[in-house]
Amino acid sequence: MPDKEKDIVVCRCEEITLGEIREWIDRGYDSVNEIKRVLRAGMGPCQGRGCQDIIMREISRRHGIPLDEVEAGTVRPPVKSIKTGLLVAGGGE
Repeated sequence: MPDKEKDIVVCRCEEITLGEIREWIDRGYDSVNEIKRVLRAGMGPCQGRGCQDIIMREISRRHGIPLDEVEAGTVRPPVKSIKTGLLVAGGGE
């Protein structure tokens, strides 16, 4: 892979490069969820909206399978923290 290509940032939220994603796919991590677990790609504020499609295309390309056979990753909405006092007070503010 050309040096410039491996340094392309795919997941801007977590600063994960194309080279890192390719390395882990080559190690046998062949789903978006597995890549998320080992690299945190897709777990930033955008929740994968910026990088999931790129990761899926890379998995497809590296394994020589159609893109529609690559399973999309699980999306879990971020949780917003609340003050403990609101729970104690019953949330009626």
